Amino acid sequence: MVRETFGHVINGVEQQSVSGELFDDVNPWTEEVWAQIALGGKAEADAAVAAARLAFDEGPWPRMGFIKRGEILHRLADLMARDREALALADCRDMGKPVSQALDDVDRSILNIRFFADQARLSQADAYPMDSGHHAYTRYEAAGVVVAIAPWNFPLMLETWKVAPALAWGNTVVLKPAEDTPASATMLARLAIEAGLPPGVLNVVHGFGPDSVGQFLTEDPRVDRITFTGESGTGRAISRAAAMNLTPVSLELGGKGANIVFGDADLDNAVQWAVQAIFRNAGQVCLAGSRLFVHRSVYDEFLSRFAAAAEGLKIGDPELHETEFSCLASREHFEKVTSYLDTVEAHGGTVVTGGVTDGGLVVKPTIITGVGLDSPHYCEEIFGPVVVVRPFDTEPEAVDLANDSPYGLNAMVFTENLSRAHRVAARLEAGTVWVNCFFIRDLRAPFGGFGDSGVGREGGVYSRDFFTEPKAVIVEVSSLTQ
Repeated sequence: MVRETFGHVINGVEQQSVSGELFDDVNPWTEEVWAQIALGGKAEADAAVAAARLAFDEGPWPRMGFIKRGEILHRLADLMARDREALALADCRDMGKPVSQALDDVDRSILNIRFFADQARLSQADAYPMDSGHHAYTRYEAAGVVVAIAPWNFPLMLETWKVAPALAWGNTVVLKPAEDTPASATMLARLAIEAGLPPGVLNVVHGFGPDSVGQFLTEDPRVDRITFTGESGTGRAISRAAAMNLTPVSLELGGKGANIVFGDADLDNAVQWAVQAIFRNAGQVCLAGSRLFVHRSVYDEFLSRFAAAAEGLKIGDPELHETEFSCLASREHFEKVTSYLDTVEAHGGTVVTGGVTDGGLVVKPTIITGVGLDSPHYCEEIFGPVVVVRPFDTEPEAVDLANDSPYGLNAMVFTENLSRAHRVAARLEAGTVWVNCFFIRDLRAPFGGFGDSGVGREGGVYSRDFFTEPKAVIVEVSSLTQ
């Protein structure tokens, strides 16, 4: 296979590193190098921030009207639709995501761009009539230079989730994609240039975290906002770095989602969504329903159906459209996930179905029962296709089990009792609660988590509030002395 090369995009130009260094981009399904990526360092981080700073301070982008910026962003979305297959294939090769799911991610990425382009233009601001003869109102001014650090599990989709609102409100951006999934970020920047974004408005720098590009970007005093999605430990490190410059941060971190199935649930629906919640993207989802609590009255029937559905998933080459489930994103991550499987018996548990395949980086859809609530299988974010299942007897018990975690990103409730749905949703300590569904998003709604799952909210006006500086303007309309 001919190896592709993906460079940094700085000030509207795709370029290699000053050092000339590259790093390998490995396809986890074949475990072969399919592309080479420019390896950035301090020079590239400095150059990207400088380009974004100049573009914000002196360039046309922040001074354009919402309509003009929106036209350019919609043109970017059109180009992404044109290159839909290529973008999906890049994420597929980077992390082993089934291409059918990667295509869905591209579609959601396009929607991110279009939604925030329109949302910024249509967003309302407050006006405050004053008895003193003055008129007060609010303006939302672009914050400045945004550093966006994206994860490897939904590369393009979560890059655009951050980039789209930042750009729509007139900011300039330095995007650092995950080192495991760098390709689609460069491709996005190429399309942004083609769409007409001015130089320096969207920059992409590749590299690693500590003592590399990630650290240099988050410590830079010229940066006005940092948005990060990823592991909770990394989020804490970013918070510490940002605090030195009082840079506001938005952190969407880990999860250990609880999925509660009550006795009156539609079991066909509950099983269908439970499979999606833990086995989509091979479980490499911060929102994964990795803790499953089932009412004892339907526990055996649900478990039987759930196991059969898991075993029925079509495992194979992620580039084939019929594939429903494939490999983990890297050898390193495979070893992390399998280490949890090695300790199931030691914690009193049973593997109902799943386990490791012969060769490759595939961990089959795995269902575990019997482990204690203090086991790492219940307590830690495995970030793979591994779910622990436990029966419960009462509604309060289910809520207590669900809330017994430092994470609070999301939860699911399956019940046909409307009162119970609302009552339980209110008691769950989670940023998002899905009732009788999963992974359904309204981009106007807040997204973020409680506790170790992060700081802040994004989406709709919540993204506006993070990526702007609200300004109060007070104007004298009439003098009281007249």
